[in-house]
Amino acid sequence: MAFEPPQRLVRALGETLHDGDDGARAWLEKLPELAEAAVSRRKLTVERVLVPGGRSSLVVLVRLPDGLPAVLKLAPRRARPGSERAALACWGGRGAVQLLDAPGEGVGTGGWDAGGENGGGSGGDGVLLLERLHPDVSLRSLPEAKSLLEASGTLRRLWVEPPPPGHRFETVAERTGRQAVAMRAGADADPDVAPLVDAALAARDDLLATAPEHKLLHGTFRQSKVLAGDRMPWLAVGPDPVVGECAFDLARLVRDRVEDLIASPSGAATTRRRVKRLADSLDVDMERLRGWTLFRAVESGVRARRVGRAQDSELLLEFAGWL
Repeated sequence: MAFEPPQRLVRALGETLHDGDDGARAWLEKLPELAEAAVSRRKLTVERVLVPGGRSSLVVLVRLPDGLPAVLKLAPRRARPGSERAALACWGGRGAVQLLDAPGEGVGTGGWDAGGENGGGSGGDGVLLLERLHPDVSLRSLPEAKSLLEASGTLRRLWVEPPPPGHRFETVAERTGRQAVAMRAGADADPDVAPLVDAALAARDDLLATAPEHKLLHGTFRQSKVLAGDRMPWLAVGPDPVVGECAFDLARLVRDRVEDLIASPSGAATTRRRVKRLADSLDVDMERLRGWTLFRAVESGVRARRVGRAQDSELLLEFAGWL
């Protein structure tokens, strides 16, 4: 069949050109060939490409040689598929989608290679074979209070000790350090965002100086990243794993359904209550959660402005102003 990338993926990867990354364009051009090879190598039967799909990968619904349903996921190097594989292997299906590849396929020595984009097998070629969940049923389908409760329970299962020393995941300090450089450049180019950027960077410096723990984190956790499953009611997908404090992971969840918050006359008060409720439910310090929520919202807002998503930027920066 023709493995045509969904337009959502094409648009999202096109945004990376603003950062001088031409690798996504090259990957998209090779994607049909990569997908065909991955299907043939594993003797899979293709059902369909998932549309609209994600912003960083091609997701294909397939069946294994024995007829069992599965998902084939192909991601470019920029999306760090080796890190995703390593995190999923670490969780072993506890709170997250299960890897179905043969043991050791695509991972480095000892079964761990968080940066293994250059390795062999599935980790090296950016291909993951995964348990089939229900892709059209995420936590966003639930009422807000119930969705936040289920999201908190999922995160609690994911926050585990990182693999033994020598097995490398990016740290919160490293990831936010790269982001801070881009944020400062955005503020220099657009003085209107400078006050929020200054506040976000100051919060980051304070938070990193007193980090209370170092856990393996999902990295991009939100309601749409938790899908209904058969093995367990709800399972996380699509991690961009990082090692650091739990408040960093929880911060992205605070602004879920941000468009609804902005549209509500009580949006600011609701946001503050959400910060407290989530912090209490997961034993996270409320001020640390507020600080990381500020940083992550400003970072996303500045990035959205840089790539031309003006409406998204306005929503995120208004939200950040409430914090």
